[in-house]
Amino acid sequence: MSEASTNSLVVLRGAPARPAHAARNAGVAFDASWLDALRVNHSAVERRTATLGTRRAVKKDAQAAWLLKAITCIDLTTLNGDDTEGRVRRLCTKARHPVRADLLAALGFAPESIATGAVCVYHRFVAAAVDALAGSGIPVAAVSTGFPAGLNPHALKLREIEASVADGAAEIDIVVTREHVLTGNWRALYDEVREFRAACGEAHLKAILATGDIRVLSNIARASMVCMMAGADFIKTSTGKEGTNATLDVSLVMVRMIREYRERTGALVGFKPAGGVSTAKSALAYQILMKEELGRSWLEPELFRFGASSLLADIERQLEHHVSGRYSAFHRHPVA
Repeated sequence: MSEASTNSLVVLRGAPARPAHAARNAGVAFDASWLDALRVNHSAVERRTATLGTRRAVKKDAQAAWLLKAITCIDLTTLNGDDTEGRVRRLCTKARHPVRADLLAALGFAPESIATGAVCVYHRFVAAAVDALAGSGIPVAAVSTGFPAGLNPHALKLREIEASVADGAAEIDIVVTREHVLTGNWRALYDEVREFRAACGEAHLKAILATGDIRVLSNIARASMVCMMAGADFIKTSTGKEGTNATLDVSLVMVRMIREYRERTGALVGFKPAGGVSTAKSALAYQILMKEELGRSWLEPELFRFGASSLLADIERQLEHHVSGRYSAFHRHPVA
């Protein structure tokens, strides 16, 4: 990470605030032979991820730059049973202005120069979010297909996707049927995700594996590959509702599959850790993982997202500390 220097803030200021989506992943025909050789050495995975936060240090201006970049990769999310349209609209305001103007000014940024990667909501609130974000370029992501369990009838799942796209969602976060993974029915998983992708039309498809339910790393690797073969534009760790959500171990396995898929097809697939990524320190660890495993392109929102809500508040606190030398109370950085 030699570019993480005191010039990082200057480099970030020259970057476009709203990069376009990456080119779509067209997918490939199902080929079970791609899965036959997939094995995961759990101990090796643990050894690799244990070094991510210890071998490299990102400090001062470089850390501020990386954290500002992390903000542009956040899918700012509210997926609660007590969500209201008012809460969603406040969340959209925060997505437009995720960092206080005085902090941005102290860092040399204009007020409109930083925004989150997307806003993620249930279908019910897609139209309100699209209206609240009009003109900002910030896409709306809708969770779909019976989120979070994914056990709705298949035809209903397809109609839900189509309804969210009709309301203006530019991204659809689908949940796969875990049973297909747990029983090794890879063809059924492929066919399901393929139909989800067709229902998305021009909207980008993010496939949620719910890795806390799958558990076995080799099955997570196979499920990742099958979803990409079926045309997923992103693969995502979790719904945020499982007992265990995003971890660095699971993420390493998934990004290695993204790398293998790129080597086989040339297609670039994005990655989204979701659930449990709530501190600036953890965000930096994921950014380091992406940089070292996949390269600089995977530090941009078209190929990397955090599914998070409280993460933004902690990043803003760290930026205030960088500017003032003091930590502020968490409640001074509300999300919505």
